Amino acid sequence: MAEIIVRFEHVVKIFAEGTRREIRAVDDFSLDVERGELITLLGPSGCGKTTSLRILAGFEFPTSGNVYIDGRLVNDVPPQKRDTSMVFQSYGLFPHMTVFENVAYGLKVRRRPKREIKERVSEVLALVGLEGLEDRSVGQLSGGQQQRVALCRAIVTQPKVLLFDEPLSNLDAKLRKGTREQIRRIQKELGITSLYVTHDQAEAMSISDRIAVMNAGRLQQLGTAEEIYARPANRFVADFIGEANFLTAKVLACQGGVVRIHLFDKEIEVHQDGAAFSPGEEVDVVVRPEAVDLVPVDEGDTSAEVLFSHYTGSVVLYALRLPDGGRLEVQVANPQERGLLSVGTQVGVRLHRRSLHLLPKGS
Repeated sequence: MAEIIVRFEHVVKIFAEGTRREIRAVDDFSLDVERGELITLLGPSGCGKTTSLRILAGFEFPTSGNVYIDGRLVNDVPPQKRDTSMVFQSYGLFPHMTVFENVAYGLKVRRRPKREIKERVSEVLALVGLEGLEDRSVGQLSGGQQQRVALCRAIVTQPKVLLFDEPLSNLDAKLRKGTREQIRRIQKELGITSLYVTHDQAEAMSISDRIAVMNAGRLQQLGTAEEIYARPANRFVADFIGEANFLTAKVLACQGGVVRIHLFDKEIEVHQDGAAFSPGEEVDVVVRPEAVDLVPVDEGDTSAEVLFSHYTGSVVLYALRLPDGGRLEVQVANPQERGLLSVGTQVGVRLHRRSLHLLPKGS
């Protein structure tokens, strides 16, 4: 049985409680994080992800509910006594200190022996490829190097829980990719239980064991990247994670994980484990842009007209108008091989059956 290191238990956080400015930032939030796991809190601005992280760190206290670290209730425990470390968005480095002094700071506060400090600082700097820069001023480092120093300072104390507050948002796209790979490698190598906050979907999906999608202070879905993308729990998750089209269909029958629906004036079978729909019920059909083939008109599930195309090199995104006036966005890979379709072209649309996902209408 997995060991739970972090537990949020029906946590609520209300700012300005009892006033006209009252804000319910976190609303009945429950989450278990297993030992050695990296869970990302993902969602739009104002969804409660950063407040939840700050509650775990001890920078905010819950209005109600409980927070546990390794079985210990920490609701009123100050940050310095929680055995957590945080990597901040702004790095939070001391500009007047060298790389070594920044990384060693937490160990010195804990009054560790000088020899141990030197050994542990050298070990973590080697982990991130910063050996030889111990005496360098942090102001002389690049943004990526400063972020790695901040990571070293957080892990050198060997915390029980490592917290990341949008740590890569100040880096350019290329540096973000390389740094997140490094964070993931180090986190797995050290086996540190981690909670990571970001609004970047690609970042969350590439770095996490599981993702907690949040909106309006509530947990919408918890699962692996594949689960939340392929089997979203509701329309918000489907729309927030990646791109999605929503088509309306009517259920004809549902049995044994096979749902027969009426869509595009034809019967289509969708395989969906655990589906529980009733005949006659309207459902939303989640169609990802890459799960559509453009074929000759007479070979598709329906026809459509090209409204516009957006060429990006490796892919082209088409906006199509369906016969009922609805809109469908389709992503086609390797357009150099397939050629580009001009506005006004009539095409056939064929849906990938295994990629379809059904949701209760308006969920």
